[in-house]
Amino acid sequence: MISIRKAEARGHANHGWLDSYHTFSFANYFDREYMGFRSLRVINEDRVSPSNGFGTHGHRDMEIITYVLEGALEHKDSTGNTAVLYPGEVQHMSTGTGIMHSEYNYSKSEEVHFLQIWLLPNSRGLKPTYNQRSFDIEKNSGKLNLVVAKDGRNGALKINQDVDLFAGVLKEGDHFSYSFDSERYGWVQVARGEIDLNDLSLKAGDGAALSEINDVYITAKEDAEILLFDLA
Repeated sequence: MISIRKAEARGHANHGWLDSYHTFSFANYFDREYMGFRSLRVINEDRVSPSNGFGTHGHRDMEIITYVLEGALEHKDSTGNTAVLYPGEVQHMSTGTGIMHSEYNYSKSEEVHFLQIWLLPNSRGLKPTYNQRSFDIEKNSGKLNLVVAKDGRNGALKINQDVDLFAGVLKEGDHFSYSFDSERYGWVQVARGEIDLNDLSLKAGDGAALSEINDVYITAKEDAEILLFDLA
């Protein structure tokens, strides 16, 4: 079964410096039908104006992934990590027993556009960790690239949850398939462009929950960028 979450049905909050769309319930947006999917709890599409951002705040017992689409995002946290995240790089933070951090648009002139993703961990009270890695997603266009995995295989960032996260940059006409093992679930999020997913049309901001389905077939109707989650 494929259940589509349309972009325009998402929660929306515009704070001036921040324009944010919420796939699942978040902050002041609540929809009991969209509290998450499996271990996936948050997918926020954020646009932050130049020199603005999220001041120092805390998280605990959450696996947080940041995926930049345009611009640059500066990160600082209480464990001493300071970094700037660009398109093609993926950041993972396991907040565990607690971590304080801030995120700011690194540019004084251009907007930063990114996806903020939260997943529930498989254990609570873990030691906080931070990792960031560059992946040749643009160079390896037309296919899925493993960027986050429970076992950290093939250079993926290691996460404390039974999930594989793939990212793909597609050119118009690119086509590929993906097979799920039995009793696995999937979520496809279209970050940019438009695709066909098993002949269902998805555009930027749309998501699709996949249940009791083994094979998916993806075709780019125009240049696109997608994330695919393989979930327990």
